[in-house]
Amino acid sequence: MRKAFISPSKYVQGKNEIVNLGYFIKTFGDSALLIAHKDDVTRVKEKLEHTMVQFGVTIIESGFNGECSRSEVHRLQQLAKEHACPCIIGLGGGKAIDTAKCVAEGDALIIVPTIAATDAPTSHSAVLYSQEGEFDDYAYFKQSPSVVLVDTNVIANAPTRFLVAGMGDALSTYFEARATANSYSHVNAGLPCGANGGVGQPAIGTKAALALAKLCYETLLEDGLTAKISCDSNVVTPALENIIETNILLSGLGFESGGLAAAHAIHNGLTALEGTHSYYHGEKVAFTTLVQLVLENASTDEINEVLSFCVSVGLPVCLSDIGVTNVTRLELLNVAQKACILEESIHSMPFPVSEEDVVAAIMVADLIGQEFKKKGE
Repeated sequence: MRKAFISPSKYVQGKNEIVNLGYFIKTFGDSALLIAHKDDVTRVKEKLEHTMVQFGVTIIESGFNGECSRSEVHRLQQLAKEHACPCIIGLGGGKAIDTAKCVAEGDALIIVPTIAATDAPTSHSAVLYSQEGEFDDYAYFKQSPSVVLVDTNVIANAPTRFLVAGMGDALSTYFEARATANSYSHVNAGLPCGANGGVGQPAIGTKAALALAKLCYETLLEDGLTAKISCDSNVVTPALENIIETNILLSGLGFESGGLAAAHAIHNGLTALEGTHSYYHGEKVAFTTLVQLVLENASTDEINEVLSFCVSVGLPVCLSDIGVTNVTRLELLNVAQKACILEESIHSMPFPVSEEDVVAAIMVADLIGQEFKKKGE
């Protein structure tokens, strides 16, 4: 039985860690192309200038246009060649990070997240969009980033909503990895069949990945609320450090090497509902984690534990929390149809799932969440 596990070559996290960025650039050469939104560059400008002087390196700004599109990737690759940059830096949120992955194509890549809203920084995959922002394709690379460098002061000073959304994304990690393990389904650490035109080398997850996914969930329960309060106050505490690691590293390793299941598939289906469009990925995944638990008939104790955590940190627990009101059964069926297409991760559940099963689970999870909130009022 073939198993696979994938991870960054190096993960470093700490206060003011960006001042050490030049050290990692130096391991590749004397310069790097920086792919980042101008606002993110402004936030860390002094640290970037400091690290260039301290380590004698040049960081070349690229004027990133904000979209991970094929044309932008091509432009940035040409810019890197013109300046003979031996490495690429992706600094900021998801679009900058994914663009940097595409430009680097799996080599000499440093990722510097400025928010802890998703687990994308550690992964070897990216999402491409059109210039207008419409989904284009997934891209997979031969390895994860060479370095993931996390400055906890920068994340502590970002809006708390990003951190909480990251906790919502991380919340699904253990439950999806558990389902994937129980069904012996393939994980992304083994190249998906057909990825980048290849034949694929499918593999199941390792015990290490499942253990990390479980630690991800346990740390959320233990430190989530204190971390949120810390971020509200813009200060770094041990709890915030633990949750940053949870959102970025544990969740990243857990999803890619442990597997995705119903929660992310149903999230993808929910994008068909216009009301959800103003909510972050992790906010919607928090609710669809509850949907997955209903779908697999999890124990009342486990569902209540997840509900309690979500309410404590301000994550959605019902449809109205993600902008969906007065939804019809036909609209929910459309969500379910998108969640159940052949390519979706919902088929990693350890039992067959029909579109009607998904509709029923969404409806029940919504009612359970509403009732739980009423009891707490």
